[in-house]
Amino acid sequence: MIDFDVLILGSGLAGQSLALRLADTLRVAIITKKTLEDSASGWAQGGIAAVLDSTDSVEAHIQDTLTAGAGLCDPAVTCFVVEHGRQAIEWLIGQGVHFTRDTHSDLGYHLTREGGHSHRRVIHVDDATGAAVQETLTDRVRRHPNIHTYEHHIAIDLITGSRLERSELGCVGAYVLDIMAGHVRTFRAAQTVLATGGSGKVYLYTTNPDTATGDGIAMAWRAGCRVADMEFVQFHPTCLYHPHAKSFLISEAVRGEGGVLRLADGTRFMPDHDPRAELAPRDIVARAIDFEMKKHGLDCVFLDITHQPAAFIREHFPNIHAHCLALGIDITRDPIPVVPAAHFSCGGVLTDLHARTDLPGLYAIGETAGTGLHGANRLASNSLLECLVFAEAAAQDILAAQPRRLPAIPPWDESRVTDADEEIVIAHNWDELRRFMWDYVGIVRTNKRLERARHRIRLLEREIDEYYANFRVSNDLIELRNLVLTAHLIVRSAQQRRESRGLHYSRDYPQLLPKARRTLLRPPRRLRND
Repeated sequence: MIDFDVLILGSGLAGQSLALRLADTLRVAIITKKTLEDSASGWAQGGIAAVLDSTDSVEAHIQDTLTAGAGLCDPAVTCFVVEHGRQAIEWLIGQGVHFTRDTHSDLGYHLTREGGHSHRRVIHVDDATGAAVQETLTDRVRRHPNIHTYEHHIAIDLITGSRLERSELGCVGAYVLDIMAGHVRTFRAAQTVLATGGSGKVYLYTTNPDTATGDGIAMAWRAGCRVADMEFVQFHPTCLYHPHAKSFLISEAVRGEGGVLRLADGTRFMPDHDPRAELAPRDIVARAIDFEMKKHGLDCVFLDITHQPAAFIREHFPNIHAHCLALGIDITRDPIPVVPAAHFSCGGVLTDLHARTDLPGLYAIGETAGTGLHGANRLASNSLLECLVFAEAAAQDILAAQPRRLPAIPPWDESRVTDADEEIVIAHNWDELRRFMWDYVGIVRTNKRLERARHRIRLLEREIDEYYANFRVSNDLIELRNLVLTAHLIVRSAQQRRESRGLHYSRDYPQLLPKARRTLLRPPRRLRND
């Protein structure tokens, strides 16, 4: 048994920024499936939305967020996050993040504008903001003596009082698989934080890294926590379409700086779908692309920024330019082939303004959490802001918490399992899940498609439960188990929403109901006491 004051599952912006805020007074462990550098945060290109310019206002940012969220944003949460935006950016600058400068701006930093924003308010580091922020924080995390990092480890399940027949204890740690050594370790902590990211790998096409398998959401559900708004999966409109481009995102900022969407014959189509054209929120742009591709039988559409000077393109989008050029696409002269891809989970584990879940001793921050900020559709570049603001909120609550006496925890029991005999089953189930989720629970949904998906999920759940009960755990098995459960929650939530709102578009219910209601799912009591 390994003891820490705080156990953080996940090493993206949310997890690392929380660790740095706690480590001066508490012993912190970070569990990460690969390395500290591997997270969806590190893949973020566009930037972080915050009110920094004198011509902008907190009220305008709040209104833009509420508009994008299609009536489902929690107003209190939205105000809380936006009002703490400048503070979050100043904290990053204090950590050593070098945002892109602009000598012509009174602020001193360059701000870009993205879809759904009424002002330029996205601060960035060229077109690789996430990587720059992650690199800066990772260096500080690795050097801090109070932060202990466990790379190539994956959490299997949370350890709760119910498991120990002392339900009042809440969460007291997690069982964690050392992937390289192949054995399970027991981590005990007064406070445990889920910062495991999203679940984009539940879909066949995604902008997410391979680590985005819904782990935190699945573990929290099995531990008895409610989840919210799981039906709202954001499909990024512009993922590079190329056989050798795995999950490469073309930033929202390309459209923000004048990029237009065209068909193969050069016809521009976004003005026919929305008066905001390419600057419409992501759900509208993604559905428009999906519509045009299906209407014309296209494999992709094209994002064209060639009307901008070549020097401007290379200066503002150096990484996108270099990556595309390596694939034979010169974006200063050629339009970029793009398709929509699963990008962000707007819902997740239900939390309050302190990032607390339903379970004492358990917090959730970042994409894992369902804070209510994003409503039915996330406004571009609000996600990294959410990570920072709720990491600070969680840190304050954890530092103010009363000490907890923790019980002895039994070690992981492998006495009744054997080594797997046919691991190909995992690969086949993983492939089947991602394909039918893409076909049946994608950008456009119907009752029949959702029911087909739910039927197949039931079959997969039975197979995986049997496999899990009889064989030793592995990284692939843990991830597949979590993905299938996350898919189950997405489909259940989608079936409960009998309207089209934000990211959830149903052909059977194309209308918008007069009152917006969040979708909340509660685990069955049988599961919560397991």
